[in-house]
Amino acid sequence: MGNTRFILALMLVVLLPNFGVSFSIKSTTTNISTDQLALLALKARVNSDLLATNWSTATCICNWVGVTCGSRHHRVIALDLFGMNVSGTIPPDMGNLSFIAFLNIGNDSFYGSMPIELANLRRLRYLLLPNNNFNGEIPSWFGSFSKLQNLSLAGNNFLGDIPSSLCSLSKLEFLSLYNNNLQGRIPVEIGNLSSLRFLYLDSNQLSGSIPSSVFSISSLLEIRLSCNQLIGSIPSIPLNMSSLQKIALTFNNLTGHISSDMFDRLPKLKGLYMSFNLLSGLIPRSLFKCQELKILSLSDNHFEGTIPKEIGNSTMLELLYIAGNNLKGEIPQQIGNLTFLTELDFSSNKLTGKIPLEIGNLPKLEILDLERNSIFGHIPPQIFNGSTLRAISLNSNHLSSRLPWSTGLWLPKLEWLAIDFNELNGTIPTTICNASKLMHLDLSYNSFSGYFPNGLGNLRDLQFLNLQNNNLAHSPSSPELSFLSSLAHCKDLRLLSFCFNPLIDAELPISIGNLSISIQTIAASHCNIGGNIPGEIGNLINLINLYIPNNELIGSIPTTIGRLEKLQGLFLHGNKLEGSIPSELCHLKSLGFLNLTGNQLSGSIPTCLGDIISLRKLFVDSNKLIGSIPSTFTRLVDILQLDLSSNFLSGDLPIDIGNWKVVTMIDFSENQFSSEIPSSIGALEDLTYLSLSGNRLNGSIPELLGGLIGLQFLDLSRNNFSGIIPKSLQKLLHLEFLNVSFNRLQGEIPNGGPFANYSIQSFMGNEALCGAPRLQLPP
Repeated sequence: MGNTRFILALMLVVLLPNFGVSFSIKSTTTNISTDQLALLALKARVNSDLLATNWSTATCICNWVGVTCGSRHHRVIALDLFGMNVSGTIPPDMGNLSFIAFLNIGNDSFYGSMPIELANLRRLRYLLLPNNNFNGEIPSWFGSFSKLQNLSLAGNNFLGDIPSSLCSLSKLEFLSLYNNNLQGRIPVEIGNLSSLRFLYLDSNQLSGSIPSSVFSISSLLEIRLSCNQLIGSIPSIPLNMSSLQKIALTFNNLTGHISSDMFDRLPKLKGLYMSFNLLSGLIPRSLFKCQELKILSLSDNHFEGTIPKEIGNSTMLELLYIAGNNLKGEIPQQIGNLTFLTELDFSSNKLTGKIPLEIGNLPKLEILDLERNSIFGHIPPQIFNGSTLRAISLNSNHLSSRLPWSTGLWLPKLEWLAIDFNELNGTIPTTICNASKLMHLDLSYNSFSGYFPNGLGNLRDLQFLNLQNNNLAHSPSSPELSFLSSLAHCKDLRLLSFCFNPLIDAELPISIGNLSISIQTIAASHCNIGGNIPGEIGNLINLINLYIPNNELIGSIPTTIGRLEKLQGLFLHGNKLEGSIPSELCHLKSLGFLNLTGNQLSGSIPTCLGDIISLRKLFVDSNKLIGSIPSTFTRLVDILQLDLSSNFLSGDLPIDIGNWKVVTMIDFSENQFSSEIPSSIGALEDLTYLSLSGNRLNGSIPELLGGLIGLQFLDLSRNNFSGIIPKSLQKLLHLEFLNVSFNRLQGEIPNGGPFANYSIQSFMGNEALCGAPRLQLPP
């Protein structure tokens, strides 16, 4: 509605022969008084500082803001309150503005329904109500506005069907109902709107098929039906639709093929939007006879075949999206004819061959996305010569060889470079550090070698840096990772990952604490990094994930990690860390994942860990921990997985173990626990994995275990359990693994449910079990 003032001016020119225009009337009449009362009724129904001060009975209503009067009848002919921050409801008195032809109350905060008295406004030509909060059904009596040319109800909360009565408005040129909650089918009678030029029904909940009558309106310039629930095929287009410039059908469930001659009849087509449907077949070659086509969006359908070479004929194309289909073959060289192209997206297809050299010669190209195809060969150097390029995505292909030495030299606007998951090798060109606007750089999952570029710190706008899964090394002149020091200049850096690179004998520098205060994720697993974790890491107060497992880190866990109050994931497993688990970790009140597995940690588990109620997964297995399970652990009511196995823990299992209502995995195996299994374990209805093997647990196996119907893994072996195997375990139909061997069990082994699948290995080493002959036990 940005040109609403122009529409009003044009409207007044049309009305001048009938009304004339006057902005001051010295004497009032009964008729103008009627209009005044109607507007005062509106004023009383709304909240508006502007109307409260300007609409005064001390001045003529023709001088009121937004009001225009005609000089012939001295009546209100136009009311324009567009974007004046007016809120309230429409009074019935508005139906007395019988001479009004232009009513615009768009971009305000009106609500409620439309009073039926408005049906009296028979002179209305423009009814503009967009972007308010009107609700209810669209009144059928709108069809009585026989002179209406423009009806805009977009951006409200109208619901129900589109009234067929609207289809009788023979002079209607503009119908905008988008962004409501309309349902039902598009009326077949819509084809009766013989003067319609713009039809906007997008962003509703319309269903059914597109009536062929829509494409019988020869005056139509634009049709928008996107973001509905339309089904069926696209109707054929008759020859008399030569004026049509825009078709938008995205985000529906349309099926079938596009007619091969459909576009022979649309010489003026400028925009075609059909993405996110279920369309199939070939892309019609006739489409590229549309010489004025500027925007083509066919992404996320089921189109097959190749990209037609005729695409080079649509030389006016600016935006080209054909991603997410089943296209194969090579990208045609004719793509180089599209010299106005700014965005090109062929991602997520089955394209093969090499990247055409001609793509590098497109003078206005800003976005190039060829990711997730099977394109091979080297990256043409011309690609990196585009001074207009802002984003290059070539990831998940089979590109090989080295990056061009000039990468970054002539890319002053480049913000996004993603070439991960390819087969690129050689060193990373230092010139990449000249692309000073770069925000996202992903070179991961390639075979780059050499050193990490120290000039990465020149990329001052860098937010995302992923170099993982390459063969990069650090400079042998110093064990410290010097490139981390240079990254201190990247003040907006949020993610840094260099996992799976052979950084043998490297150490984390103290300068890691100088990284961006904005950094949220550091990932450096499987790098052979040694030395201590610098205490300065506690400076990174916005860190959310610290992921440095499977290295050669030594020393203790820095207590300064306790400063990282936003930390949600701490992953230090698979190192050689020593000492105790610092109680300062208990300050991490947002921590959801703590993994300290496979270190040499000793001492007892801090009692205060039970106060981190945000914990979802806690792994401290395979260490040298002693003591008992803190009683506070039963406060972790949202814990999902808990692994304390392979330590030297002792004492009783928590009597309130049933508090872990949503836990799915418990592993306390290979410790020295010596109690009975608490009866409250029967409350763990979501449990799928339970291992208590290798302890000193005693007593009987609880019958209540038979109620854990989701259990898939149960290992109670190598304990001191006695009594019988509960027959209730036969109910555990999903139990794939059972081991109760090497206890003191006796009696008959159940033979129902999953027990038919277990071998003698599940029961051996007990005192007096008997069972089926296949188990080689006494019957």
